[in-house]
Amino acid sequence: MYEYIKGRLVEKNAAYAVIDCNGVGYYLNISVYTYSKLGDDENCLLFTHLVVREDAHLLFGFADTYERDLFRYLISVSGVGVNTARIILSSLNPTEVTQAIVDGNAPMLQRIKGIGSKTAERIIIDLKNKLSKSLIPSEKSGVLHNTNREEALSALSILGFPKALAEKALIKIIETEGSGLSVEQLIKQALRVL
Repeated sequence: MYEYIKGRLVEKNAAYAVIDCNGVGYYLNISVYTYSKLGDDENCLLFTHLVVREDAHLLFGFADTYERDLFRYLISVSGVGVNTARIILSSLNPTEVTQAIVDGNAPMLQRIKGIGSKTAERIIIDLKNKLSKSLIPSEKSGVLHNTNREEALSALSILGFPKALAEKALIKIIETEGSGLSVEQLIKQALRVL
């Protein structure tokens, strides 16, 4: 329902952030990873995921769409709720979580509080084929925070290409061509590959 919230950062700690957006204060549950990315800048943007329960509406905030997508993958696993997913993303950064799942590294996941051997195995079995090493963002190449990539990915998804396949193609293009490509250039090059 809400894609992102952009506004003035009023309050933050390792568990939540409050963003004032045109006079409305939004309380967003965040991970330690997102907390570390917020910095001290007063203006901020957090990508969101809304969870509607019988007793509450919970809004989760993420530093980037990669972390949010990973959060959504995690909560799709049976037995992994939103709080467990947030603990996972607070204990390890998104790249480390993806790497552990792709490599089948259950002991690394078991070091996280509340994750036993059965849950770790279930996460790996359910997500290993959905995630791949090529989808792990490269912070050096600017792939992690590339809004042009996000817009191109959205356009390719609307055109009917599977999101994982389109994202893989875009990441490869950015790694070879650099992060300075426009949305149009990214889409054109991706269409050649796809």
